[in-house]
Amino acid sequence: MKILIIGGTGTISSAITRQLAESGHELWLLNRGSRKDEVPANVKQIVADINDPHFVPNDALVGDTWDAVCDFIAFTPEQVERDVRLFSGHTRQYVFISSASAYAKPVRSPYITEGTALANPHWQYSRNKIACEELLMRAYRDNGFPVTIVRPSHTYCERGVPLSIHGPKGSWPVLKRMLEGKPVIVHGDGSSLWTLTWNEDFAKGFIGLLGNPKAIGEAFQIMSDESLTWNQIYECAAQALGTTVSLYHVASDFLAAVCPVDYDLEGNLIGDKAATVIFDCTKLKRAVPGFQATTRFDEGVRRCVAYLLAHPELQVDDPEFDAWCDRVIAAQEEMKKTFKS
Repeated sequence: MKILIIGGTGTISSAITRQLAESGHELWLLNRGSRKDEVPANVKQIVADINDPHFVPNDALVGDTWDAVCDFIAFTPEQVERDVRLFSGHTRQYVFISSASAYAKPVRSPYITEGTALANPHWQYSRNKIACEELLMRAYRDNGFPVTIVRPSHTYCERGVPLSIHGPKGSWPVLKRMLEGKPVIVHGDGSSLWTLTWNEDFAKGFIGLLGNPKAIGEAFQIMSDESLTWNQIYECAAQALGTTVSLYHVASDFLAAVCPVDYDLEGNLIGDKAATVIFDCTKLKRAVPGFQATTRFDEGVRRCVAYLLAHPELQVDDPEFDAWCDRVIAAQEEMKKTFKS
């Protein structure tokens, strides 16, 4: 197949790029070229910023027909409208990467299928993804635009440990607190269930939808069948570090109320990670027989930790986040003393 990926070097898409390149497909990437050294040698690249208002598509982009166009960096209806204009009549399939955070919050049932209602009053990111889905499905119904919608949940790779509470500099400051024996904040009581999917597992399901006639006009969620509590997730991370962790539980509503704006814990927690969800991937497995995520989280997180420890440039401190954690913990401890006195 002749495939175009818009993006292609991110957390999710990098594994898809590698697997498609290994399978011998004619693969093109359209991105800014910031990770050109990581792209397999047999992959062709168009170095450009498609979100630049001055972007002009060349003949390589719209002068021929693609078997599939996959956009990993479309987040708003305006960006999706642009794609529909560009690729109508130029692709046999257009794959939009949405998000499982689009499913209705608060959660009415923990069991999630593709038919679960979409609504998220807590996170603009999710509302934008919903609006993109609605636009694309109208284009499919009205004009036959060949859309496939994919909804990932929490997909991760070796570049960072997936955690629920961290600052803008990622997971390393949380891991550093573990290594230093400091308490680590976990939302709620840590017993809500969550699903984490290794990016190479996600890629297998995603690639199985490309060129698949069962995928046109449909939405699919792709994730592991493994569900862990957040306490278990943090404990696995600590074990991978060779240490133990002191978990400090704080109500999600309180964390969302007192966090800095750039942490966006109302969206990330109340609109996503605080809810117990169990995803049913039966629809995907019918369309892609044999799909199975095989990387357990304890295995995946060991790879993440090994990679971070081997790359000191990724060990970026975040003293503001560290101080915020200490203030939150001190405030809750002081409140406990007040009620005990």
